[in-house]
Amino acid sequence: MRTDKRQPNELRAVTITPDVLRYAEGSVEICLGHTKIICSASVEPNVPKWLMGKGSGWVTAEYGMLPRSTHSRINREKAASGGRTQEISRLIGRSLRAAVDLKALGEKQIYIDCDVIQADGGTRTASITGGFVALALALKYLNDHGQISTIPLKSHVAAVSVGLSRSGPILDLNYDEDSSIETDMNFVMTNKKELVEIQGTAEGSAFSFSQLNEMIELAQYGCDKLFQEQTKIINW
Repeated sequence: MRTDKRQPNELRAVTITPDVLRYAEGSVEICLGHTKIICSASVEPNVPKWLMGKGSGWVTAEYGMLPRSTHSRINREKAASGGRTQEISRLIGRSLRAAVDLKALGEKQIYIDCDVIQADGGTRTASITGGFVALALALKYLNDHGQISTIPLKSHVAAVSVGLSRSGPILDLNYDEDSSIETDMNFVMTNKKELVEIQGTAEGSAFSFSQLNEMIELAQYGCDKLFQEQTKIINW
């Protein structure tokens, strides 16, 4: 039995609320169980120097946790600049760039800020899932205001964690599960049944290829549910 009594293939309750920030071109609050994150998309009329003059846009991300988003207070500077924070920021950026036709975006840069206001596991995967919706809303804003001729999305992108318990794989780990399970993996997928990235390790016993395939199938099931939640907002 899981700590919150869910079935092995059951996501935590998911809500995605759009337009939570007045000034951002795109914004959402995503709640996944007790994990809550504000994702905002900000459009800048420039690109990194190495992209200037190449006719291509860019999508980048910054991730951070508020000092009391966790069980004990995090030092603000540490939360903003730690190695884990930078690694997650890069993961979010890579994942969301996979969803966008950067040439069609033109020489614009979109910053995705993911600010964790309450953490109970799965903050990186929830940031990707919510960050995609904020990004899509910003692209629609640009299209509505005549700054791009199309909405240059190639696919939806979502992410979910899967752990390997003694009784088999379990979907969408909360903090208690994440901190105690031996094998923990994060999957980033598109709604075209493509893999963008897999992160994972076995901290105890090794796992087999067949167990990996089971985890991939469970992650696909979970991402399909998340795509349905995204589509409630991105329905154009």
